[in-house]
Amino acid sequence: MSNNNNEKNDNKAVAKKPVGITETILRDAHQSLIATRMPTEVMLPILDKLDKVGYHSIECWGGATFDASLRFLKEDPWERLRKIRDGLKNTKTQMLFRGQNILGYRPYADDVVYKFVEKSIANGIDIIRIFDCLNDLRNLQAAVDATNKIKKQEGRGHSQIALSYTLGDAYTLDYWASMAKKIEEMGADSICIKDMAGLLVPYKAEELVKTLKSATKLPIQLHTHYTSGVASMTYLKAVESGVDVIDCAMSPLALGTSQPATEVMVETFKGTPYDTGYDQKLLAEIADYFRPYREECLANGLLSPKVLGVNIKTLLYQVPGGMLSNMVSQLKEQHAEDKYNEVLEEIPRVRKDCGEPPLVTPSSQIVGTQAIFNVLMGERYKMATGEFKDLLRGNYGQTVKPMNEEVIKKVIPGEKRSTARSAEATGHDKPELEAIEKEMKQYKQQEEDVLSYALFPQVATDFFKYREAQQTKVDAAKADTENKAYPV
Repeated sequence: MSNNNNEKNDNKAVAKKPVGITETILRDAHQSLIATRMPTEVMLPILDKLDKVGYHSIECWGGATFDASLRFLKEDPWERLRKIRDGLKNTKTQMLFRGQNILGYRPYADDVVYKFVEKSIANGIDIIRIFDCLNDLRNLQAAVDATNKIKKQEGRGHSQIALSYTLGDAYTLDYWASMAKKIEEMGADSICIKDMAGLLVPYKAEELVKTLKSATKLPIQLHTHYTSGVASMTYLKAVESGVDVIDCAMSPLALGTSQPATEVMVETFKGTPYDTGYDQKLLAEIADYFRPYREECLANGLLSPKVLGVNIKTLLYQVPGGMLSNMVSQLKEQHAEDKYNEVLEEIPRVRKDCGEPPLVTPSSQIVGTQAIFNVLMGERYKMATGEFKDLLRGNYGQTVKPMNEEVIKKVIPGEKRSTARSAEATGHDKPELEAIEKEMKQYKQQEEDVLSYALFPQVATDFFKYREAQQTKVDAAKADTENKAYPV
């Protein structure tokens, strides 16, 4: 009798598969809820406790944090990264990287991509999550190669390719399986399903995770947003189906357009084979630390209650919440709110015409704005945005399905179209780092400054002037540069 019990216990022990959690409160949680405005000084005092949780990783850099640090917070993002690295002695740090666009809004040459990866790892990043808005893997190869090269030299660095999750005829289980195999062949270390819009529902997640698990040996991570209200249930089914890691946010900055709450997912899997083993008392202390900050953001309007609700239209129309709210405000400006349903019906047609891209930044904005133009003009493609033309030209890379030839003829008649990856298609195929460095050398105090300038020339220049004024206690903006007179 007792032998049977032991056998049962042994089976349980074998089946243990604790799920890993990537904590997003230092990056995507505040990017999603408060426009990336959390300053470094709010982060530093809690790093010690965050470091003790035992997270798979803490996402703390990249995405919009780089731009927001320079532009709005007047902080050096590299300095933030170094301080976070110092505070997280035992936990892997993670960043989000937009493929060939790095963290900027255009494709960069490979030498800039390589240098950015090198400096990110040197300043403290362990895991680089890399994605492309069209899931064109060619736009991710340079970043993966750079990470692998540095990993060989330094023994640190992990490249994770994120597939932008979307719905549509082209996006079958076979499509996702074949992408997973290609990612493994590219030399990436893991795969993330990046569901920015909260479109992945629980039973579809089960199918998808099982499909990916049978297609690749690479670890699978799942990232979603609570926008449509299903995210926690989606995580439950995904974890039961074998997903290795899930992205969560500490409760004060969870839910709404952010991620499911860390403490809730930890409690959900307690006492199961997926038990994280995290200490709820410690998590409660971390939540207590962030709660006053949440209240402060609600009071000053940085955190709008609008982003905290459930947007069921996201599921009904298969359109990301951010795209829906952009659309509403654009129609309001044109006094055309009555055209809302017509535009909703036009979005899938425009998306089909341009090769059915995933609806993520920037493709979601491009498709949404063009759909509005088509409806308001009373004639489809009578007028097209520059970005829509670029998408048709192939400047963003290749789409999963072919584009509509009639639309191409109407919008960019007789123009040459590219089938190359985005860097070549836009003429950024030759090294550009040296020229960029020459251009900004008067501001350079560290090698990383060259990269800040490469990504955001104007914003970085303004920051460099601010930094110099702080260091010399001189306000460069008020200086009489002609007479070389500076106020002290």
